[in-house]
Amino acid sequence: MKSSVEKLSDTRVKLTVEVPFEELNKEVDQAYAAIAQQVSIPGFRRGKAPRQLIDVRFGRGPILEQVVNDMLPSRYQAACEENELPVLGQPKIDITKIDDGKLVEFVAEVDVRPEIEVPDFSSYEVTVPKAEVNSEKVDAEVDKLRARFSELKDTDRELKDGDVASIDLSATIDGKEIEEAKTEGLTYNVGSGDLIEGLDEALLGLKTGDEKEFTATLEHPDYKDQEATITVVVKQTKEAELPDFDEEFVQMASEFDEPDELIEDITTRLEEEAKSAQAAAIRDEVLKKALSEVEFSLPETVVDEQVDAQKHQLLGQLAHDEAALNRILEAQGTTREEFDKDIRENATEAVRTQLFLDALAEKENPEVSQQELTDHILFTADSYGMDPNQFIQQLQQSNQIGNLFADVRRGKALAVAICQVSVKDEDGEAVDPKQYFGDEDEIAEAEKKIDDAKADKADADKADADKAEEKEEN
Repeated sequence: MKSSVEKLSDTRVKLTVEVPFEELNKEVDQAYAAIAQQVSIPGFRRGKAPRQLIDVRFGRGPILEQVVNDMLPSRYQAACEENELPVLGQPKIDITKIDDGKLVEFVAEVDVRPEIEVPDFSSYEVTVPKAEVNSEKVDAEVDKLRARFSELKDTDRELKDGDVASIDLSATIDGKEIEEAKTEGLTYNVGSGDLIEGLDEALLGLKTGDEKEFTATLEHPDYKDQEATITVVVKQTKEAELPDFDEEFVQMASEFDEPDELIEDITTRLEEEAKSAQAAAIRDEVLKKALSEVEFSLPETVVDEQVDAQKHQLLGQLAHDEAALNRILEAQGTTREEFDKDIRENATEAVRTQLFLDALAEKENPEVSQQELTDHILFTADSYGMDPNQFIQQLQQSNQIGNLFADVRRGKALAVAICQVSVKDEDGEAVDPKQYFGDEDEIAEAEKKIDDAKADKADADKADADKAEEKEEN
């Protein structure tokens, strides 16, 4: 088999493959056997008709067609591997020549990952938030728990954050009352900020029977970006009375017996959350910095496929009802054009990130164990709320296990890169990324690879310099 590659663009190539007929004996045998089983020829049992008779009765056309269909996948794959093509998506294949008994030629146009220069992560410095848990954060968590078991009691004092008010709302634009904004007897948690901008500030300090006007823009699509005069009337005020934080409350609200035990558990949980947040911040900052420093073209067909996939997933949740989607967008105050633009921007960023991580994984070449792949599959199944066995069966049927393997490989490659970065928190204190991303043996091996690569490059540069000097002397 011979193959050659023509570069059509930074992200697309044309692969020309010639397969001699002597390499197709297996496919020819399979084609004759398959057709012999499908046809009935007098004097011969099904499947036993000789090749010459099949050729006479049906011609070589069906045989050649079967041979080509059978050989294409394996020869295309072999040609991609032979030319080390990092292909993306499905190829467009044309049969350009069939010379019976001599050769079959086909041409495949396919997207490929562009050349991406992976940066030197050891030169990077990033700053992330502190992974700090203080007494104020612990107290706030305790108060949240107490609030879940609080009782509302009427009060005559002025409203403050955390109180509950029963309110009436009305709105006018240029003196005209907006019926869609009129609400009576609404229960509202002061300070929640989840209704109308400016409402919390207006309510603070009011008492039962008070009213106040303020201006705000309405979320209703018919009045989008129009400033309205809002009137809020306080009908009733209540305050939350929190239970005492004592043994009785702790035993009622948790699995612990003593307040100190609950405090210790809350502190441990907050510390783990803070560490997880810091690890995520390190990952995001390093990846953002790397992506900001590399430039490469994106294959538009791959981006289009990602756009279609995101739209299909969203519309699937709406039973593929385009009208329902348009109604939702209208209620959110956005247009289909803005929605499509956001989808494409998200898809573009997703493809760009994945291609970069693929290039990084190729450079670092981390090993993925069966256990790591299994753990990732179980985690993904759990995130989808699916039975692991059912999820694995679906992956096998759709040939998606390779994609999850690639996900693990990308993640491990990024972890190796992150461990080379200098990280500090907001106070300038050094943070060791290896505590979150490092496996000692893998990091040691990766560092050796990096040192070896740098040494090889230095040797190559010196050799080039010596050759240049020698040439100049001659």
